[in-house]
Amino acid sequence: MERALAFKLAGIGVLAAMLMVSLLSIGRLVTERQARRDAVIQDIARSSSGEQQLTGPILILPYDKTVREWRVNDAADRHLEEHVVAGQLYFLPEAFRLEGEVRTERRARGIYEARLYHASLHIRAEFAVPAHAGVPVSELAAYRFGQPFIALGVTDIRGIESPLMATLNDAPVQLLPGTGTVRLPGGLHANVASLPEGAAHLQLVLDLPLLGTSELHIVPAGRQTQIDLKSNWPHPSFTGDFLPVQRTVDASGFTARWATSFFSTNLEEVLRRCADGDEASCGAFAAHPLGVSFLDPVDQYLKTDRAIKYALLFITLTFAGFFLFDVLKRLPVHPIQYGLVGAALALFYLLLLSLSEHVGFDAAYLLSSAACVGLIAFYVSHVLQSPARGLGFGCGLAVLYACLFGLLAADDYALLMGSLLLFALLTAVMVITRNVDWSKVGARQTSDA
Repeated sequence: MERALAFKLAGIGVLAAMLMVSLLSIGRLVTERQARRDAVIQDIARSSSGEQQLTGPILILPYDKTVREWRVNDAADRHLEEHVVAGQLYFLPEAFRLEGEVRTERRARGIYEARLYHASLHIRAEFAVPAHAGVPVSELAAYRFGQPFIALGVTDIRGIESPLMATLNDAPVQLLPGTGTVRLPGGLHANVASLPEGAAHLQLVLDLPLLGTSELHIVPAGRQTQIDLKSNWPHPSFTGDFLPVQRTVDASGFTARWATSFFSTNLEEVLRRCADGDEASCGAFAAHPLGVSFLDPVDQYLKTDRAIKYALLFITLTFAGFFLFDVLKRLPVHPIQYGLVGAALALFYLLLLSLSEHVGFDAAYLLSSAACVGLIAFYVSHVLQSPARGLGFGCGLAVLYACLFGLLAADDYALLMGSLLLFALLTAVMVITRNVDWSKVGARQTSDA
């Protein structure tokens, strides 16, 4: 290849590299705006209620245990000492059933929005307490039991709305603030009158209206747990350690059902070790919830960031189109003209980011692409000295933007569609230039100069 053509290609490469540097700055701006949006969401959560997690309910029986130990000071001083140890016995529900309807709403602060939810939860928990609370008869004399109660942990107690209604064995019971145990930092509890010496059966029914932000998590505390949720949110992301066994998602919202047992959760063993003083097990008890996220899984910032990743392809194809006109039609294009068209391509992403914060991603994409295609088509029609060529160039660019939108929308097939698009474009270039004698192109460039 002759020197003039090599210099032109080198200049085009330098321009493309400069444009990519500017696009990196736009990418950093996307990250900055996303971080600002997340900060606003956290600020709204601080002033209302944050992410919520329900832990329990758990039946708790406080006790004082008299422990006798031999104390030896020396060979002649050996005596029996008594001291009292305070503790709690924990009982998880035999059956735990939760039914809930979750309604979402938007809270805006400036141009940023947070998604809050109002959950109307109906909880039914059945407890089977063994005789003497499971304490061996031979050790009963050492125990003095206190007031039993049922505790329900709620991460952010500000989200507990009213009215609260509950029954215990079909009798109304008063719900009190706090959980009465350090194992559940925040929540509510209901006192149990007493437990008989024999085996006991308790049934707690609770209606809990709960306000939260972004995510709702539930610890499947029952020996058999079934959770049914429905919501008007059409883009749920199911999170946690257990996925729904049944789910339906459509434009009107979703319904989902979870079902677990102690065989899959192992919570009974974890709680037993916690009661024996294993602090690590106490932390693990609430560490394996199931839940749902009410955040948009692919927001405008993520889509814009993904679009920027295809910027090099757009710049390369546009410059290649100019170069083909230069080679095939002998219409010389100045490097400054390459740069102006490349700048318009780069500004598309800045327009996309700024508009998407106000009108949504789809509308912003349509407006930004239409503006850039129209501007480039108008400019190219004068550069190539033909309105028809400018219109054809603009139509080709519009097809590329349409393909890019399809790639962003089809997340599961993005790689396949992108590969097919690149192969189709390479095929088109090879077919168009199949008769070009590249060894003569450089000579022609030199003679034209």
